[in-house]
Amino acid sequence: MIELSLADRPAIVTGASRGIGRQIAETFAEAGGDVAICSRSYEDVAPVAERLTAEHDGRVVPVECDVTDPDAVRDLVDVAIEEFGDLRVLVNNAGGAAESAELLHQCDEETFEWMLELNLKGPYLLAREALPAMTAAGGGSMVHVGSVNGLFGIGLSGYSEAKSGLLALSRNIASHYGQYGVRSNVLSAGTIETESREEEMENTDERADETSARDRWLDQYPLGRFGRPDEVADTALFLASERSGFITGENIVVDGGLTSGLPMSFQNEIYHADEPPTRPDR
Repeated sequence: MIELSLADRPAIVTGASRGIGRQIAETFAEAGGDVAICSRSYEDVAPVAERLTAEHDGRVVPVECDVTDPDAVRDLVDVAIEEFGDLRVLVNNAGGAAESAELLHQCDEETFEWMLELNLKGPYLLAREALPAMTAAGGGSMVHVGSVNGLFGIGLSGYSEAKSGLLALSRNIASHYGQYGVRSNVLSAGTIETESREEEMENTDERADETSARDRWLDQYPLGRFGRPDEVADTALFLASERSGFITGENIVVDGGLTSGLPMSFQNEIYHADEPPTRPDR
């Protein structure tokens, strides 16, 4: 059985100064991988790299990079190749949304374009720069961190459109470059309890009348809880490793059942899903 390891599989993880990206970088380093991590501020990402290198087998190198800047993206890939010899894994994690533009009529052109740049153009630039290095190394794996927002209409105009476009980008990469050993998959996450998501729910709670925003949010999740960053990171590790060697062009949904059906309160009211199952009489 192929080991779940990133030894000899150098990686880039973008947006790794906090949240999901930081956890993915830590999981990769723990799995023995050498990782170049980036954020827009070197001061934000350098302490993360220092800690992870000290605590785990893999070496973690910090790089300042704006993923929407083609020159900065090329420099990031160059650093990874210079430091590690080649590049076998790319995790396109950097992204974000403007919460003030949840509905289309609230979203001005500048904000819409910013979200497309960050969430779709950035992954395109990284993939374009990484492809020659991956093909020269005999193949590799791209993991694009998407969102359930890209799968069905639940708000965040601009962000959702970009995350939906990420699916097409990944499939084209898988289709065109599989002949060179390059795999490409999207990891679409549901609500994950990061620091920023906690703040978002607290701010929403201030506008709520009765039921808290957290409780209403949880009602959408059959597992009755939100996800953890390590659960996303473990899935990214699987997709980055040779354990997933025959998986490409896919969308792996990590959402606790959010996209599987209707809200739990509705299911319980209409279908009595809250009644524990019993074995039928013979």
